[in-house]
Amino acid sequence: MRSQLLRSSFGCLLTVFGPFPASCINKAVRQTAAAVPHSYYPRKTMHYQTEQRGHPNSPDYRIYFSKFISAMMNGPHVSLLFPQIATKEPLNPIKQDVKKGKLRYVANIFPHKGYIWNYGALPQTWEDPSHKDKETDCCGDNDPIDVCDIGTQVCSPGQVIQVKVLGILAMIDEGEMDWKVIAINANDEDAEKLNCIEDVRKSRPGHLEATVEWFRKYKVPDGKPENQFGFNGEFKDKDFAVEIIKSTHEHWRALVQKQTNAGGIECKNMSCCNSPFQFSADEARAVVQSAPAFGSAHPVSAEVDKWHFV
Repeated sequence: MRSQLLRSSFGCLLTVFGPFPASCINKAVRQTAAAVPHSYYPRKTMHYQTEQRGHPNSPDYRIYFSKFISAMMNGPHVSLLFPQIATKEPLNPIKQDVKKGKLRYVANIFPHKGYIWNYGALPQTWEDPSHKDKETDCCGDNDPIDVCDIGTQVCSPGQVIQVKVLGILAMIDEGEMDWKVIAINANDEDAEKLNCIEDVRKSRPGHLEATVEWFRKYKVPDGKPENQFGFNGEFKDKDFAVEIIKSTHEHWRALVQKQTNAGGIECKNMSCCNSPFQFSADEARAVVQSAPAFGSAHPVSAEVDKWHFV
């Protein structure tokens, strides 16, 4: 299992959450699901499909993976923008984040319009809330590990890409450890020349600094304090990042084998070997079919285009 996750420096697969508005969702990407003519469409690269349910830009919208795999339990590894993996729902679909009954949008904090990379996560990883990081003295945030794909291509929601790990940032979100892996799409035109975090610093002047500032301030418009960082906000190198990914993958393995407290996460899956949470294809299909049928997109809130100066 580990060799599948980290088979080389390109060995992580990233799932993209998005076609939501640029400032949308707790981890998505930027194009609109409404632009996709069918509710069930193929992703040729990884030989899987996604199925949309509900209405884009509404609380009932979901993206399920084909064969009804779970996006967190046994789905492909991914990069998301601002939707999120619904970790407490069966099959862990992608959905738009909701706060206080309203759809959540990423604030446009000048000079950044929405996300400044493809933002996603690595399924088959888990930041265990009972595990205290020895370096930062903080426990995990109960989610898959996040990834910033700094490639030049804007990804589509539910898209799975192979990424090359370059480094990692230790963000501390309200006292919880929330690692941010820095990576690049393996098929990107710049992938061959970017091999470490210093390569990013040299070839993309200001991008790493902008990334720290983005994560520092993105919750301030919601009335929350600035986020903090371990290691004085310095990025750790590729080898350090790989060790964190390995560690969170082992925590995920313990989760799906019922060797640790699930922390409220829905662990049902179809293909994790010897997992006590396995269920049948018919049961999984019933979960998807019980979700609202795919329909037309709802209007997007004007809040998406609002600028914040903090």
